[in-house]
Amino acid sequence: MTESPFVEHRSLLFTVAYELLGSAADAEDVIQESWLRWAGVDPSQVRDPRAYLVRIVTRQALNRLRALSRSREDYVGEWLPEPLLTSPDVAEDAELAESVSIAMLTVLETLGPTERAVFVLREVFDLPYGEIAEATGKSAAAVRQIARRAREHVAARRPRVRVSPTEQQAVVERFLASLRTGRLQELMEIMAPDVVLIADGGGLAAAASAPVHGVVPVARVLARADRPTAVAFETTTVWLNGALAGRFEIDGEPTAVSLVVENGLVTRVYLMRNPHKLTRLDEPAGLAR
Repeated sequence: MTESPFVEHRSLLFTVAYELLGSAADAEDVIQESWLRWAGVDPSQVRDPRAYLVRIVTRQALNRLRALSRSREDYVGEWLPEPLLTSPDVAEDAELAESVSIAMLTVLETLGPTERAVFVLREVFDLPYGEIAEATGKSAAAVRQIARRAREHVAARRPRVRVSPTEQQAVVERFLASLRTGRLQELMEIMAPDVVLIADGGGLAAAASAPVHGVVPVARVLARADRPTAVAFETTTVWLNGALAGRFEIDGEPTAVSLVVENGLVTRVYLMRNPHKLTRLDEPAGLAR
């Protein structure tokens, strides 16, 4: 029996929705909505099921993204993407790994919904402008202009240097070891002078309510790590969003930390503490291009 096109392309469709929304829970809802629409279609009348399904998912994701954009304005503190546990082989596709990284998803949050959709579909999934136009309800000419502006916007904000998995691992392991011991000097030595920490507690877990700038303030926040109330403090390395990252628990409460590394130093620290965003750290997500 031939596999359903929806089942065949499900990992791709989830990846599209996740990159547009930055939330696995919302991406899953979009996939369910898209499945219901696909169920009402006669597949024999669809020339290119993959492109057709991507269009359905994009439209549903755009509708949800516009609604979420309003609700995120009322979010308590800083908003970060929902981290996903990924298998090490995601890192082998450098472009996919970069596109789903916490750093990139955070940059994509600064784009408008249509700009984000155009950028993701063109730059990550290499869709033709005509298909993107159909998916977004814009003309092909408009899509080309939007794509150019979005590329310039992202290029000005994305991390400038790609590091090897070996370098990322060395920095992450050293960072976690310093964090585990709470040694301020060791943390400072592995971070850039202008390092920035962004924490997301969602009003449900202790977290800095605004970005923390500078190596000394960031090191102090990390070294403290609620240690006075912690009975146990354990760290472990995990693959999150296509890169080696960290996971630790304080009195049983999970925290995920994703690092941007440039020239052997940590330049960005993303600290995810909102428990609603830490429910997918036990089974790898299926991602594909």
